[in-house]
Amino acid sequence: MQKLSLRNDNIKTLFIHLTIPAVISQLVTLAYNIIDRIYIGHMPGSGRLALTGAGVCMPITIILSAFAQLVGFGGAPRASAYLGRNNPDAAERTLGTCALFSLCLSAVLTLFTRGFSGEILHLFGASREILPYASSYFNIYVLGTVFVETSVGLAFFISAQGYPMASMVSVLLGAGLNMLLDPILIFGFHMGTAGAAAATVVSQAASCIWVLAFLLGKRGMIRLRIRYLRFDWKLLAAALSLGMSPFVQILTESLISVCFNRSLFRYGGDIPVGAMTIFATVMQFVSLPITGIAQGAQPIISYNHGAGRRDRVGACCGLILCASLTYSVLFWAALSVFPSMFPLIFAEEQRFIAYSASMSGYFFPMLWVMGAQISCQLMFVALGNAKVSLFLALLRKVFLLVPLIFLMPLVTADPVKGIFLAEPISDTLACAATVTLFMQQYRGELFWKKYCTAVQKKLDRHDILSR
Repeated sequence: MQKLSLRNDNIKTLFIHLTIPAVISQLVTLAYNIIDRIYIGHMPGSGRLALTGAGVCMPITIILSAFAQLVGFGGAPRASAYLGRNNPDAAERTLGTCALFSLCLSAVLTLFTRGFSGEILHLFGASREILPYASSYFNIYVLGTVFVETSVGLAFFISAQGYPMASMVSVLLGAGLNMLLDPILIFGFHMGTAGAAAATVVSQAASCIWVLAFLLGKRGMIRLRIRYLRFDWKLLAAALSLGMSPFVQILTESLISVCFNRSLFRYGGDIPVGAMTIFATVMQFVSLPITGIAQGAQPIISYNHGAGRRDRVGACCGLILCASLTYSVLFWAALSVFPSMFPLIFAEEQRFIAYSASMSGYFFPMLWVMGAQISCQLMFVALGNAKVSLFLALLRKVFLLVPLIFLMPLVTADPVKGIFLAEPISDTLACAATVTLFMQQYRGELFWKKYCTAVQKKLDRHDILSR
């Protein structure tokens, strides 16, 4: 696993080598989550109830993952910036502080979720009928919280040093082991949803061991050292403030899911809720690769921003924007031509497939702007601008989308169509605000070469006139 030079290697070469593993990691994570649901759904006799029970747990598992993002995506850019300033000691202290915080956070989350599991599952919609299935999955899954927080959160520090392949291996190791163990434990040992949860915990433990082995070893520029496993409150505050944006972005996914489902069920019943489940999966197919592009390229931006290399920062930002927007436009075009593509994967009932395909025209017309919106928001994080990134994370989902979900049914002739239209309206407004703010604050980085050329021409003209 060859180390990349964030300071000297060609930007395009760095971008390709860093983003491809990050995108693959995101897609693999998405794929094994879907396969997990397929296995549970095919359990003999109780597949539907078991799948519903596991589905109730999904928003909670997303929340646990959000805490890992809070630590990792906040601390890793800080570490990259310190490396860019030739300060590896501060980078290692950041890693040690974040690692200790992850351990403490894991203990608190485990005790809380186990202690109030019944109340939590009821809050997220578990009925008496599905509560046994949800509980058997949830009570085992939360025992692996420490592995989630460590493997997901600290893996960012591997990519931050220029080792994207090593970070990707941790994801592939966990995903592959989970896919292997799922059918063995669910069907072979007749463990049902408990088997699915146990397979996930074992897989996360394997990923955790891989990440710790790398960070404790000698291959990286920074190492996890025992003497730095202590709280440096200044470094921790800086990391958490920067990680707050992706934390809120992931956390609000649970809020959005609840709001959409309740509003759609009120006005349309089960079928619109089922269509929304498919649409949410489609949104993951769009957002996760774009997130992978931005997160993969984050070390380039953070390191060179810390080193004062504005030309390299601008070049990388331009590549992120182009790649993300190209992907979202192509995905939107394919979905527009084949609107029944995803409904056919997840359903067999023709009436439901037709309904979902027809409603996609109301939900996805502005899907193509997501490339610019997500990438610019995450680039704010890479550049250390925590406050603006947090505001943009709240803007799209909390300030715009949630109110629109409940307002649109009141002002449209068809309430269900109005609910689906809330998504493109919020996407348009949020994208316009995000891109405008990014261009205002970082226009110099994006157009650094043109700026330098223009300044040089002015200096040359002034020199000629002075002579």
